[in-house]
Amino acid sequence: DSIDPGQVSRLIDLLMEARKDGRRIFILGNGGSAATASHFCEDLGKCTLRSLDDNLRFKVISLTDNLPYVTAWANDNGYDLVFEQQLRNIGEPGDVVVGISASGNSPNVVRAIEYANTRSMVTVGMTGFSGGKLKDIARHSVHVPISDYGMAENMHMIVVHIIVNRTTKLVAGEETGKDATKPA
Repeated sequence: DSIDPGQVSRLIDLLMEARKDGRRIFILGNGGSAATASHFCEDLGKCTLRSLDDNLRFKVISLTDNLPYVTAWANDNGYDLVFEQQLRNIGEPGDVVVGISASGNSPNVVRAIEYANTRSMVTVGMTGFSGGKLKDIARHSVHVPISDYGMAENMHMIVVHIIVNRTTKLVAGEETGKDATKPA
């Protein structure tokens, strides 16, 4: 089996639309998927800039990175709520929420996507194995059909780098008026 390139292209389109419309992009996950969420946020927010003066940017936030906030929600209200509650504070209709889970069954990721769906946010599940519940409930998905946690996480990171490479070229093409992803 392989990754559907159409799923990756659709996520790229969703991210570019969010950038154009000034909507936020939230990325979340646990463990290795949290590391992927952080890396995705950093690369999408920084590596796609044409210059430090760019005003049109990806407004991207990793919900995994504010450790005091995450642990306060986990300690006081339960770990299953750590992402959903952050979205309740700052998520708005039209924002993009990318949940990353190799199994597709991480309760806090699933809850966040369920909540985002009720608030008309654009939801994406990045999954492995059979996709789990996340693949079923997210409105869009990038599914890696691999039944090994480490390999699924590795493939998610490769997909992230493909997405950032493509979005960087698309942003560069805006400056020249040409599609920077195609040979001259």
